[in-house]
Amino acid sequence: MEPMFTRPDAPFRPADEALAVSEFVRHARRVLEGAFPLGWISGEVANLTRAASGHLYFTLRDSAAQVRCVMYRSRAQLLPFRLEEGLQVDVRALTTLYEPRGEFQLQVEGIRQAGRGGLFEAFLRLKERLAAEGLFDEARKRPLPPMPRGIGIVTSTAGAALHDVLVALERRAPHLPVVIYPSPVQGADAGGRLAAAVAEAGARASADGIDVLLVCRGGGSLEDLWAFNDEQLVRAIVRSPIPVICGVGHETDFTLADFAADLRAATPTAAAELASAGLMLAAQRLSRHRDALRRLALRRVESAYETLDRARLRLRHPRERLARQRDRVAALAPRLDRAAALRIERLRARCGLLGQRLGHALPDPAAKRIVVERLGQALSASFDRRLTGSQRQLDALRAQLGQLNPDAVLARGYAIVRDEQGRVVRDAAGLMPGDLIDVQTRDAQIAARIETLSAKGSKPGPQHD
Repeated sequence: MEPMFTRPDAPFRPADEALAVSEFVRHARRVLEGAFPLGWISGEVANLTRAASGHLYFTLRDSAAQVRCVMYRSRAQLLPFRLEEGLQVDVRALTTLYEPRGEFQLQVEGIRQAGRGGLFEAFLRLKERLAAEGLFDEARKRPLPPMPRGIGIVTSTAGAALHDVLVALERRAPHLPVVIYPSPVQGADAGGRLAAAVAEAGARASADGIDVLLVCRGGGSLEDLWAFNDEQLVRAIVRSPIPVICGVGHETDFTLADFAADLRAATPTAAAELASAGLMLAAQRLSRHRDALRRLALRRVESAYETLDRARLRLRHPRERLARQRDRVAALAPRLDRAAALRIERLRARCGLLGQRLGHALPDPAAKRIVVERLGQALSASFDRRLTGSQRQLDALRAQLGQLNPDAVLARGYAIVRDEQGRVVRDAAGLMPGDLIDVQTRDAQIAARIETLSAKGSKPGPQHD
């Protein structure tokens, strides 16, 4: 038989064996999540619902299709803008299946506004041109040193990003030296000064004892992060003799510096964690497992919240339910009255019929008395016959028992002979002259000694003392 599924991770099942709905939907969800990794999808927001739990439910659509989306509270509260219907957005989402309803949906991790005017168009044009030059190619990017000697940081000394990076490095790798190359991260000339700081760090890397460079700042709008889209900075990152980690903004923020860097970090703190991975490799693995477990638990909790939200939407007000039940009772009352009357009439008719049958079934005592007397006479006669037969049988058994009585045999002149051990002598083969024997007759017990022995029918021989 052919297998039901052909994927290598799917269980083998015969083609004619049925799957439970829950098992089928669970398998479909795994296939969807494995086939469509986390990515960006663009569309218009419609049918937006803000649940009491803090989750966002909406439809992402374009002119030809639409898909249901859910953004859980933990993600929704990090949005830098208010999501409204009709807004054109890019969502970073995981394709999944909501198992309780069998509903295909997107689980949204982040949202950014699409179509940000001339600035965004300039970003796209510059990105396309630099990508055509191969500046963003994955093949040219270098791996991070597993055990860095020191870490360089290009950022503003007045920003919170530097504090976050230093705290993370102090916690994870306090032994590593840190060199700061200060530069403004926002403003008209910030891009050029950031590029100069990256170039200075690369030139002094050997003397300063650093072999990995962090370029970072905190989150902000597209305008706030524009310095990190500067072409000079992109080219300086590409020319850097040491690997560069870019940690700009939040997880949903992307700049051209992110694409040019050897490694992109979601936040400045994440950049520090990636740079100090050497001695913390085992701890990072444990942290990843812990984070995965936390995300799984959060996802289950959020899925339960979603189920609760959907159930809450289906709940009816008690007043409405009572009104419906009252109408139903009013409709059923006449039917109940008719059914009760019909049942009473049927029971009355049945009682009359049973009364007639009872009258016909009354017993006749005189007839029954005659039957009882006849049965008594038959029983007495049967008892007498049985007693007479038993008496005859007892007499016959008594006569047979009397014939088998040894005393009766002795009375006819026979005797019982026993040897010295008291055993009955049945023949003379075991006896010798001089043996003592005991002879029992009907009325005496005789002790004797054998003088001679002779075979049956022969004459006794001479006696010897």
